[in-house]
Amino acid sequence: MVAERRPRIYLPRRLSAGEHYTLTGDQHRHLSRVLRLKAGAELTLFDGMGGEYAATIEEVRRAASRVRTGDYRDVDNESPLHVRLAQGVGRGERTDYAIQKAVELSVTSIVPFLTRRGVVRLDAQRAQRRLAHWRGIIVHACQQCGRNTIPELCTIVALEEWLREYECGGLDLILDPNSSTSIGDLEYGGGLVTILVGPEGGLDTDEREAACGVGFRGVSLGPRTLRTETAAVARVTAVQLHWGDLK
Repeated sequence: MVAERRPRIYLPRRLSAGEHYTLTGDQHRHLSRVLRLKAGAELTLFDGMGGEYAATIEEVRRAASRVRTGDYRDVDNESPLHVRLAQGVGRGERTDYAIQKAVELSVTSIVPFLTRRGVVRLDAQRAQRRLAHWRGIIVHACQQCGRNTIPELCTIVALEEWLREYECGGLDLILDPNSSTSIGDLEYGGGLVTILVGPEGGLDTDEREAACGVGFRGVSLGPRTLRTETAAVARVTAVQLHWGDLK
């Protein structure tokens, strides 16, 4: 018989065993109205710094819930392969999907970028709203998939600006449908793997040359044309299969 999975809640504060914490806002509404949990129900809390805590709901009020942490559990579901996804910002929910699935596949950081061909244009206010929205997606993905470390979300940046200050890591890959190189042809010697995926419309010639000029290597995903969100998930999956912990 499979044990019932406890709800997992992220609290953006340093947690300790044997302490009381108050859940408000979305966290409280999810527990009390969606899951309909009552006093005495068990759950798991994590603070995004690694590890997790058993916890018990002690009180459920209209606007808040009070919980008490139990023992700390050194649970580490992170991949041994550190992957950074540089994702071109797309329209609608495409970037949302790419970020959600990349987190489930254990990327350690995400860099959203804008390109010359990209259809999305963001002023400072809209950019901040997008970042807040994506942080919520990252947290929910970690709660769902069992990760106890929250990936870093970088600020939205123009691709050419990001590349000007870029320092190559262990292996830097850019999707290139014209490349004859596949993931199986590459040798990985350790370090950070960075995957650069353009938005719908792709990168222009100057952007692609700039990426290759700082050390990115073109790799192909096969003969079919993939949407930007599909390409991101496929490439992260491929590197995790080859060098990470996907079995």
